[in-house]
Amino acid sequence: RSAMNLGELVSALNDFASLSLAESWDNVGLLVEPSPPHAVNTLFLTNDLTEGVMEEAVQKKADLILSYHPPIFTPLKRVTWKTWKERLVVRALEHRIGIYSPHTAYDAIPHGVNNWLTKGLGACTSVPLHPSAAPSYPAEGTHRVEFCVDNGEHLETLLSKIKGIPEISSVTTLPARVEGEEQTRVSLNCSQKALLEVVALLSKNSLLYHKTEILLLEKPLLPHTGMGRLCTLSEPVSLLAIIERIKRHLKLTHIRLAVGMGKTLESPVKKAALCAGSGSSVLKGVEADLYLTGEMSHHDVLDAVANGISVILCEHSNTERGFLSELRDTLAIHLQNKINIIVSEKDRDPLQVA
Repeated sequence: RSAMNLGELVSALNDFASLSLAESWDNVGLLVEPSPPHAVNTLFLTNDLTEGVMEEAVQKKADLILSYHPPIFTPLKRVTWKTWKERLVVRALEHRIGIYSPHTAYDAIPHGVNNWLTKGLGACTSVPLHPSAAPSYPAEGTHRVEFCVDNGEHLETLLSKIKGIPEISSVTTLPARVEGEEQTRVSLNCSQKALLEVVALLSKNSLLYHKTEILLLEKPLLPHTGMGRLCTLSEPVSLLAIIERIKRHLKLTHIRLAVGMGKTLESPVKKAALCAGSGSSVLKGVEADLYLTGEMSHHDVLDAVANGISVILCEHSNTERGFLSELRDTLAIHLQNKINIIVSEKDRDPLQVA
């Protein structure tokens, strides 16, 4: 295998899952970078980067760790040997290991963590619970302004004033007949800031101002992309059967279960809402027979149960970790088998049944 330069690899990883899909509160991308040039022969995948996992990465001569959860989340004020997160950074730099974290970008993509989790339900179709919007507008600007104006000198003056405002794009004029009169319909795209200036200009002429339409442009939604999934099973099955499927898919001997009010283990499950990790905020208010996630607060579980929705909790990272072996295979293809990709053997959920 040939190595990849760190910059080249990071850009390939960003192509695999655009970081613009991550939630605004998240901390994603390259978090620790050894001094260049830095070649990557071995990419090491983990769900959580603990000190034990870091030692494993050092032993396996990793050059870049892809840690699904960002090990640096709140800003570090110093990098010392005092706290475990600081020690991770010290260790990484001493051994020239980079750290990259995709987190919620991998939750949103169609070929990501939530998609992998749906496979535990059996044959089903799924749609995102909170679809992601495209990173940019199809046209420039955030607003479109349209108005009609009488032909003549006034039109020329107005157009030249409008074109003088910064952050205005695609100004078009079309002939229009309004109440039998020949007029010109002006349409333009502009930013929020420019909109204030356009409105101020148009409001000087009350007749013009009353004929103005302002549209808020929305970023288009991306297909099959976003947070959580609402899954409709091809064939309804009992809650008991779903529990067995999920245990098998996640390789777990136990899950935690809350049975919805008025439901039993024999009740059919047709619609399941799921979210890898901690799903309360994503699942809230969704109508389904079942919620599947890693962890939820006590009160959110009570709410779901009162609404007749059963809840399956598997612990936070158990709903994510199994995706790593699928990721290894998909990334190998995406990176044209240029580098060695390994999955951590030490990485596991901190909670176990005792």
